[in-house]
Amino acid sequence: MSALSRTCPPPPVREALGGEAAVWLWPGRALYAGPSLRLGPHSGAVACVAVGVDAPFTVRRTPGGELRARTALIPPRVRHHLTAGGDRMVFLYLDPGSAEDRACRARFTAGDHGVMTGHEAEAGLLIRAAAISAHSPDRRIAAWTDEVTGHRTPSFTDPRIAAAMRRLIAADEPLPAALLAAELGLSESRFLRLFRDRTGTSFRRFRLWAQMHRAARALAAGENLTRAAADGYFASPSHFSTAFHAMFGLPPSALLSRGLTIRCLDPLV
Repeated sequence: MSALSRTCPPPPVREALGGEAAVWLWPGRALYAGPSLRLGPHSGAVACVAVGVDAPFTVRRTPGGELRARTALIPPRVRHHLTAGGDRMVFLYLDPGSAEDRACRARFTAGDHGVMTGHEAEAGLLIRAAAISAHSPDRRIAAWTDEVTGHRTPSFTDPRIAAAMRRLIAADEPLPAALLAAELGLSESRFLRLFRDRTGTSFRRFRLWAQMHRAARALAAGENLTRAAADGYFASPSHFSTAFHAMFGLPPSALLSRGLTIRCLDPLV
């Protein structure tokens, strides 16, 4: 753990009634564990690893056939309908094209038309997924996501990129790459290349995740969607809802209506 990460304040938490469902959010990935969301046909802008904790599920592509699995990776922008066969699901959302996404894709052994099934470590993942709850330690959750992807999040030894990441997460307004590059004494093009090399994703994508992270922190603290949208510097609650829906394939209200434990985690831990 870096010196910077040790100074990070504890993540805010909003406890759900009974602790049945939980969301963990890092800039760059998110995890949901709880009852099946029972969504209609949808797609999102991120890759989704689906895990049927207590039974297989069915993925129907629209258009296309269907696959039955206990673990599956659904690529971004693939319209699909997932039907759970059991009571609990785990969904891990990954930034498309990131180092984690690429490593994770290589761990699936079957599938077709872009949807992959049969994680090579499926048996162990299912055992540990069954133990995930709203009260699971954050380190155990991070370890499980590393096991899914096969890619351990690197330690950010470059203090310039660590500083830029923290600035993005803490900022109360959008920060352009040119501004951060100038603060670090780098050209914008050099900064953007360095940012991707060190984080595994683009500056623009990380900034959007940082906005979601800020909005989620407000929700975790008990704020409403209006305040969460403002904290994430979205133009309005509807803008936040639209961006969230486009990214994850569902509106934030679909989660919040269930009650959640929300944990916002530091990417440098």
